[in-house]
Amino acid sequence: MDIFRFLEENGIAYERCDHPAVFTCEEADRMVPPMEGAKIKNLFVRDKKGRRHFLVVVGYEKIVDLKSLSSLLGLSSLTMASPDRLKHYLGVDPGSVTILAVINDTEKKVEVVFDRSLWHSPSFLCHPLINTSTLAISKHGIQRFLELTGHEVIVLDVPASGREHG
Repeated sequence: MDIFRFLEENGIAYERCDHPAVFTCEEADRMVPPMEGAKIKNLFVRDKKGRRHFLVVVGYEKIVDLKSLSSLLGLSSLTMASPDRLKHYLGVDPGSVTILAVINDTEKKVEVVFDRSLWHSPSFLCHPLINTSTLAISKHGIQRFLELTGHEVIVLDVPASGREHG
């Protein structure tokens, strides 16, 4: 899937910055020039039985309390999904997890969870399926993107573990 063509064909504006590959939020801080938009972190998690999958989008400084998030979602437990599951459901590799990867979830198996405090941001910084570019896309653009891919957003107060960093 050509993510740039999809965005352009659907009138979703973005600002693009190419940079060396980044695998962590800390590397992105060092290597990506300043851009307008909320810095986000994406966690791909699954329930205990592997039947439900979630892309959890939070501010990059938040360390998510998966046990508390499990309770909020009415599940017994959540765990990080394997790289194989990530490739199968979202079509990306570790280090390239992005909200834009739901474009590859054509069967709508991945549920999108946005942290409420982040959801109020006017724009977001995200990878375009690879970690050698960063895009700034408006909240309206992200909403339109999710609508076009058939993904509803679950907005909730994603619990933190209490060990914030950044």
